[in-house]
Amino acid sequence: MRPSARRGQVAARRPACLLPCLPPFLPAMLLPWVRRVAARRLSRDLPLACSCTAQGPSPRGYSRGAGGKGLVLGIYSSEKDEGAAQFTSAGDAFDRLVCGKLRELLAVCGPPLKKGKTRIFHGLHQDFPSVVVVGLGKKNAGVNDQENWNEGKENIRAAVAVGCRQIQDLEIPCVEVDPCGDAQAAAEGAVLGLHEYNELKQKKKPVVTPQLHGSAESEAWQKGVTYAEGQNLARYLMEAPANYITPIKFAERIEQKLRSFSNVKVHIRPESWIATQQMGAFLSVAKGSAEPPIFLEIHYLGGANTNDSPLVFVGKGVTFDSGGISLKPSSGMDAMRADMGGAATVCSAIVTAAALNLPLNIIGLAPLCENMPSGKANKPGDVVRAKNGKTIQVDNTDAEGRLLLADALCYAHNFNARAIVNAATLTGAMDVALGSAATGVFTNSSWLWTHLYEASILTGDRVWRMPLFEHYTKQVTDCPLADLSNIGKYSRAGGACTAAAFLKEFVTASHWAHLDIAGVMSNKDEVPYLRKGMAGRPTRTLVEFAARLSQDSHNT
Repeated sequence: MRPSARRGQVAARRPACLLPCLPPFLPAMLLPWVRRVAARRLSRDLPLACSCTAQGPSPRGYSRGAGGKGLVLGIYSSEKDEGAAQFTSAGDAFDRLVCGKLRELLAVCGPPLKKGKTRIFHGLHQDFPSVVVVGLGKKNAGVNDQENWNEGKENIRAAVAVGCRQIQDLEIPCVEVDPCGDAQAAAEGAVLGLHEYNELKQKKKPVVTPQLHGSAESEAWQKGVTYAEGQNLARYLMEAPANYITPIKFAERIEQKLRSFSNVKVHIRPESWIATQQMGAFLSVAKGSAEPPIFLEIHYLGGANTNDSPLVFVGKGVTFDSGGISLKPSSGMDAMRADMGGAATVCSAIVTAAALNLPLNIIGLAPLCENMPSGKANKPGDVVRAKNGKTIQVDNTDAEGRLLLADALCYAHNFNARAIVNAATLTGAMDVALGSAATGVFTNSSWLWTHLYEASILTGDRVWRMPLFEHYTKQVTDCPLADLSNIGKYSRAGGACTAAAFLKEFVTASHWAHLDIAGVMSNKDEVPYLRKGMAGRPTRTLVEFAARLSQDSHNT
């Protein structure tokens, strides 16, 4: 008998639904096992590719014999508890291609898929030996005002990430991803979800290349890939050991990333230049380390007029923070290789802006050094002088980031900035206050806050506004030996707020925001589409903020 005839007989004798044929006395506890067995049997009995001529030719993208790829398809939860789940348009097309077999398998292999959960099927189609169906939650999920993010986009990112990781576990080198109604979010989920720092390991996970399934939303997909690659660059810089990412190596890595853009200039300023700029606060931190400091300056000229006022990003760049003489506890100190997260995120945001060709001018400033204990290091009680002439009493050498930022913020005022935004893993108090849920934002500009907040709703990398009260300023200006103390008078009270108040003493611009990213520096399991490790947050929010600013022709 011909194989095709045998397959037709098997399909004909298979009952329409296997579960009603089960004995009525079957214990309920065995039902999940029976469903799995039934699903496997159904998968064996049905042919690899249905010859359903009624469906017409294969849809575009399903070329026969194109080689094995993984496929991730989305499915929405039913609005009603008992209702049938709904495929995305790509899921529907694939189900029609295999004559409804995917829908039949889902019906018998367990309860409806919940948000973020998956089912994997093998042998459905010769082009896609493994198909992962991912739960997207409710179809019409949008902005959740309670959560301050777009829930639909977050659901897509999380679901696609887990689906792509399952394909990676099967060592399939390429996966096509259903756009799920938002190709940018799907691309972000895929690229962010597959990233892992394993550069120094001999045994590495297989590399999986995500691709868009179909061609309808290719521009949005590519935008999502670019956003995610920007965040992955920040994750790479933050995760790498401090002996691999020293100040000069950090600067050279960013220069190499920007080398291909003709409208970008990168200046790697040495210690001698820093001294001529009278950045005494920055140099006082750097002098404790054998690694020389670097001041990285990036000019992206994407605006129609290169003389237009730029957006200025400033990022704290302590490539390793031991605490200095005020030495940190040894437990967890290795994570302080990521204390340059501010510099990593703002520089990665500029790399991304250049790749997107955003129509605005951006300047990036990153003071880079190590904070180490030595005979030359700052001592508690020392007084140093910042670029604007203000003196600072260093009461705690582990509050060093604000010393770097003080001089960098003073320098930022040289550029007639449209807005100044600095990012820093500045205080443990920020982690205590907000945890990893959101970046704390201290700003003197409601216009600037609105743009940051609205950008964060789209990216899912949230921000939360914090106070800049005069109450906190008094705690850093009441100092016995100098104009300012680098810690508040009541050191354990409102630490993130007093640090922001300190920085405010070096700002005269009317649109300034300080982002304390200490709480979002790393990820354990809070963000499902990021693996455990350094998070690279909030790079995508900074990029989206810059994109919004490029479309806003007004400052107020």
